[in-house]
Amino acid sequence: MSQQPVVPSPGVVMTLVSAPQFKTQLTHGPSGTALQTEAPRDNGGTGGSFSPTDLLAAALASCAVTTMQLLAGRENIPLHGEVRARVEKRMTPPPRRVGELVLDLQMPAGLSREHRARLEQIAHECPVSRSLHPEVKVPMTFTYPD
Repeated sequence: MSQQPVVPSPGVVMTLVSAPQFKTQLTHGPSGTALQTEAPRDNGGTGGSFSPTDLLAAALASCAVTTMQLLAGRENIPLHGEVRARVEKRMTPPPRRVGELVLDLQMPAGLSREHRARLEQIAHECPVSRSLHPEVKVPMTFTYPD
């Protein structure tokens, strides 16, 4: 029996409208959910919202946790309770770019050594992590309750 070829899913379309004072409003096409961004204070903004590079850091944390949840569901891993994440974005000196995204994940109790290893592996391999330039450092730590 031959396998069907994998057909790529259609892209998700998002729109952006710029506003004065280094602000934008992004709209997620499928849901209509809106999100504002603004330049950071050190680049002329007020710091009143996520900057584009803040969204990159948040995307990494969200992707790692979501990917672990998806894996847990598919492989019957008992990922019960909350996973909490903290991500710190570190910029390089000019020319500015994200140099490091330090991700700390607080994991729930009740996971075997094997399940922990599998979840940690998949977090490191989440789509956002794999999409980052190799020069961006992405240290991840996982903390489990005793």
